Amino acid sequence: MTDVVLPCLNEAAALPWLLSRMPPGYRPILADNGSTDGSAELAHDLGVRVINVPQPGYGAAVHAGVLAADPRNGVVCVLDADGSFDPAQLPRVADPVIAGDADLVCGRRRPTTARAWPLHARLGNAVLARRLRQDTGLPVHDIAPMRAARRDALLALDLRDRRFGYPLELLLGAARAGWRVREVDVAYGPRAAGTRSKVTGTVRGTLRAIHDMQAVLTR
Repeated sequence: MTDVVLPCLNEAAALPWLLSRMPPGYRPILADNGSTDGSAELAHDLGVRVINVPQPGYGAAVHAGVLAADPRNGVVCVLDADGSFDPAQLPRVADPVIAGDADLVCGRRRPTTARAWPLHARLGNAVLARRLRQDTGLPVHDIAPMRAARRDALLALDLRDRRFGYPLELLLGAARAGWRVREVDVAYGPRAAGTRSKVTGTVRGTLRAIHDMQAVLTR
């Protein structure tokens, strides 16, 4: 069984489809970060384990979810809960880690439509990824929100960012630790109707995420 951490803030509209697409052998854990739209209650009613994360921030939700994952399962995945990724593609990122061929696998977003990934967000991501390649040599082109790694190794990195800088800090930590990092293509579609991105949905959200990530690079 592979645990899948779903950091969540007001994603009720996306959850029924998302959870119905979870492949056999993958168990979702909803890390609810203060939703007010009934996301946690809906997930619970659908039989999903829900953990409440009072500390605000994407990194806080992911970290709490990883802590809650069963250490006996070894590999843990992280997937946005907004419906932009198809959980059926989770084996693409998990299988190389399970097989021992990689320590961290990141899903490189391939937009299915022009509106799936707004230009301002795509450009910000590209700039950060380019600097990361230059500074670390990691073969990554996306500060990926879909990924897989071994739970114990991930916790051993002792990541501290609890905001939007968490994915970048993970990649930097993986580089320092000498991890074998791989990218695989995954489809990236529009968010579910009725949900709104905290990052890519607005220029302000993207700038906030870039600010958090630049702070990680500065540290």
